[in-house]
Amino acid sequence: MGLRVFAAAVALTAATAAVVCAEPAGLRIVAADGVSVYADLYRRDGGARGPLLLLFHQAGSNAAEYEPIAPRLNELGWDALAIDQRSGGHKWGRGNRTVGRLGHSTTFPDAYADLEAALDWARSERYAGPVVVVGSSYSAALVLRLAAEREVDGVVALSPGEHAGEGFPVRGWASGVRVPALLVAMPGPEQYEAQSFVDAIGSPRKRLLIPASPAHAAAVLREDRNPGGTGEVWDALTTFLADIARPVATPNAKGDG
Repeated sequence: MGLRVFAAAVALTAATAAVVCAEPAGLRIVAADGVSVYADLYRRDGGARGPLLLLFHQAGSNAAEYEPIAPRLNELGWDALAIDQRSGGHKWGRGNRTVGRLGHSTTFPDAYADLEAALDWARSERYAGPVVVVGSSYSAALVLRLAAEREVDGVVALSPGEHAGEGFPVRGWASGVRVPALLVAMPGPEQYEAQSFVDAIGSPRKRLLIPASPAHAAAVLREDRNPGGTGEVWDALTTFLADIARPVATPNAKGDG
């Protein structure tokens, strides 16, 4: 897709913001190192740029991982941006546009630049509401880093693990998280690793969910990959997002509120 088509898609999204897009608008974001990062923007009803979820996929994957998930997030009142990270591939019947443009898939840590680019895009678009980052498998580790190093309002890590190389850097990143956090993991080794991250997180608003019907990473929210088992996770996610979006009550000017 050419630059003119992307510009037209962005203009169309702005012009029709009062309608939830049946198809997401395609975007191209340029990362700090010059890499073109491709993304799908799902807009909810209403023209204001309010709450936003940044959605990052698992290994060998792409933004289509969130195709059946993002519209439901719109129904909850959130816009959603799903990106093709530079570490990914062909899955869900679609290729990874960022990898295709780059010519190869990179290491997991290299993809962190794409997460930062998505957050920078959100800030440049002047989203007024909370911004929450969501990671899936390897990117679930990277969103803990993003939440520790950059300003976000919440973090959701679906099947996080020590995917960043030698030592335990993910546990170290988790120790720097001071915002509300929801972690979801499968029973067994994945659960124990996720528990170590939850224990390290400094925020008092944190939760580890081990679903009764487990599935790995973002698949836990997809009925086609987790038939009959998504309800518990959607309930937890809905409550988590509602708590973040809810305004904090403050006393009125007379002090009697």
